[in-house]
Amino acid sequence: MSLHKLLAELADEGVTHAAMEASSHGLDQQRLDGVNLAAAAFTNLGRDHMDYHPTVEHYMASKMRLFAALLPKGSPAVIFADDQWSADAIAAARKAGHDVRTVGRNGDFIALKRVEHFRHKQSAEVHVGDDIYEIHVPLAGDFQVANALVAAGLAMSTGISAKAAFSALERLQGASGRLELVGQTKDGALAYVDYAHKPDALSNVLESVRPFTTGRVVVVFGCGGDRDKGKRPIMGEIASRLADVVIVTDDNPRSEVPEVIRAEIMAAAKGATEIGDRAEAIRVAVGMLKTGDTLIVAGKGHEEGQTVGSVTLPFSDHAEVRKALGGL
Repeated sequence: MSLHKLLAELADEGVTHAAMEASSHGLDQQRLDGVNLAAAAFTNLGRDHMDYHPTVEHYMASKMRLFAALLPKGSPAVIFADDQWSADAIAAARKAGHDVRTVGRNGDFIALKRVEHFRHKQSAEVHVGDDIYEIHVPLAGDFQVANALVAAGLAMSTGISAKAAFSALERLQGASGRLELVGQTKDGALAYVDYAHKPDALSNVLESVRPFTTGRVVVVFGCGGDRDKGKRPIMGEIASRLADVVIVTDDNPRSEVPEVIRAEIMAAAKGATEIGDRAEAIRVAVGMLKTGDTLIVAGKGHEEGQTVGSVTLPFSDHAEVRKALGGL
């Protein structure tokens, strides 16, 4: 009820539009039931929350409650068309009687025709009907363009012109810890912090920096304790395949033995280095950077703590990266 109360208070203050993320937990637990939606969207589905959902299919079904149970029939359903689960989302939205509008390279509402990658931004050509737009997104990563197009699709489906929506994308500011550039070495090597803590997210972020990395991609990451154990070897394999240098470290081990978690990752991370102390792992990674290299410190993003046992100790990837850069 706190969500409904907040929305009512915003309406009383004169707010006419609000956007929010609908989590699978919230949808499955019916916490969003009763919210009057004007439009809804689907971005993608990856392996996540397997400590809550028994299967990926259950995870997807929980997400699809957004279309099946919450969005009024006939409302716009904006769907990113290039994900492996896009066809299922489109089918679910159509079955519920919604006005399906797809975006992306395979999109029919907003068609992505071209993307150029730069160090801190991307340029994209998109088509809306017969109209062609050139947009400049001041964020790195293919997933940023995908999310931006979904956001534009929602805006355009609720009364905003295409010109205004695309213009707004050029003023975007990235969320803390989402492929966030924290600093660079004197030689120009870049250091990013990213929240990637699931297989698809780690794959996306490593693939996103490759186009503008002329040297090596270096990644520091771990996996959380008391969470989905099945993703550990999957993420280890992804890291060793997509990065040139991999350092496996701790990331909120909680009640589990940190060495065991790292071993499960290392088993599939060919050639990786193991450094349990996360601060030391970051220092080592920063210290090895050369001209053209890109460092990704993944897993925590905006978090400011490291949970060991039942205690959460102060810890910030941002602070540790800056400290390491300052010590060069």
